[in-house]
Amino acid sequence: MTTEKYDPQAERWTETAYADADAYLAHRARQVVELGPRLDRGDVVLDLACGDGGLGEHLLRLGVGYRGADASEAMVEAARARLGERIDHGDLNAYEPPEPVAATTVFRAIYYAEDREAFFGRAARFTTRKLVFDLNPRQFALETVLGELRRAGWERVELRPFLFPQRHSPPRPLRPLLAAAERTPVARLALRWRFTYLVAAFRGTHS
Repeated sequence: MTTEKYDPQAERWTETAYADADAYLAHRARQVVELGPRLDRGDVVLDLACGDGGLGEHLLRLGVGYRGADASEAMVEAARARLGERIDHGDLNAYEPPEPVAATTVFRAIYYAEDREAFFGRAARFTTRKLVFDLNPRQFALETVLGELRRAGWERVELRPFLFPQRHSPPRPLRPLLAAAERTPVARLALRWRFTYLVAAFRGTHS
């Protein structure tokens, strides 16, 4: 995975990548906890391609543990300034945590997996509860990715559209409506033009 694109942006990545970073990442953190098997307080999330650790702050506020890894040394430095020694230097194609984690997340980076099915299989070895990532269905065929997950040992999948825009900040009164709309069939129609799925993959023993 190349890092030249991201290194110069590391110092203020979270602040510049999102129109309203707090609202966007807080909503994403809630989805990580709630989608698929719910995470409990103290469960550890491994955030691969974590950038400067912006999501980690919101997960910690929800009471779950956090460990991040990123291939960019500049991003690792920025994330450590934000979150301390919870951050490791490592490419998502090779990094494995020193001990199993309850959940593994990969956001805005699944396309960096050199062999997606192999990545899913490797994540299954160190993830006890669920794998959560975002998927653009206009970029990757959903059925293809679901097949890769099943072959890698992830028996069950829960999908939910993520309707919070990254580059535009929805008015505060509209945010609860967007969150509610994500659970409706209409949201899946919107994915034909924009937005992404959040995918939570897990095994049959969890529900």
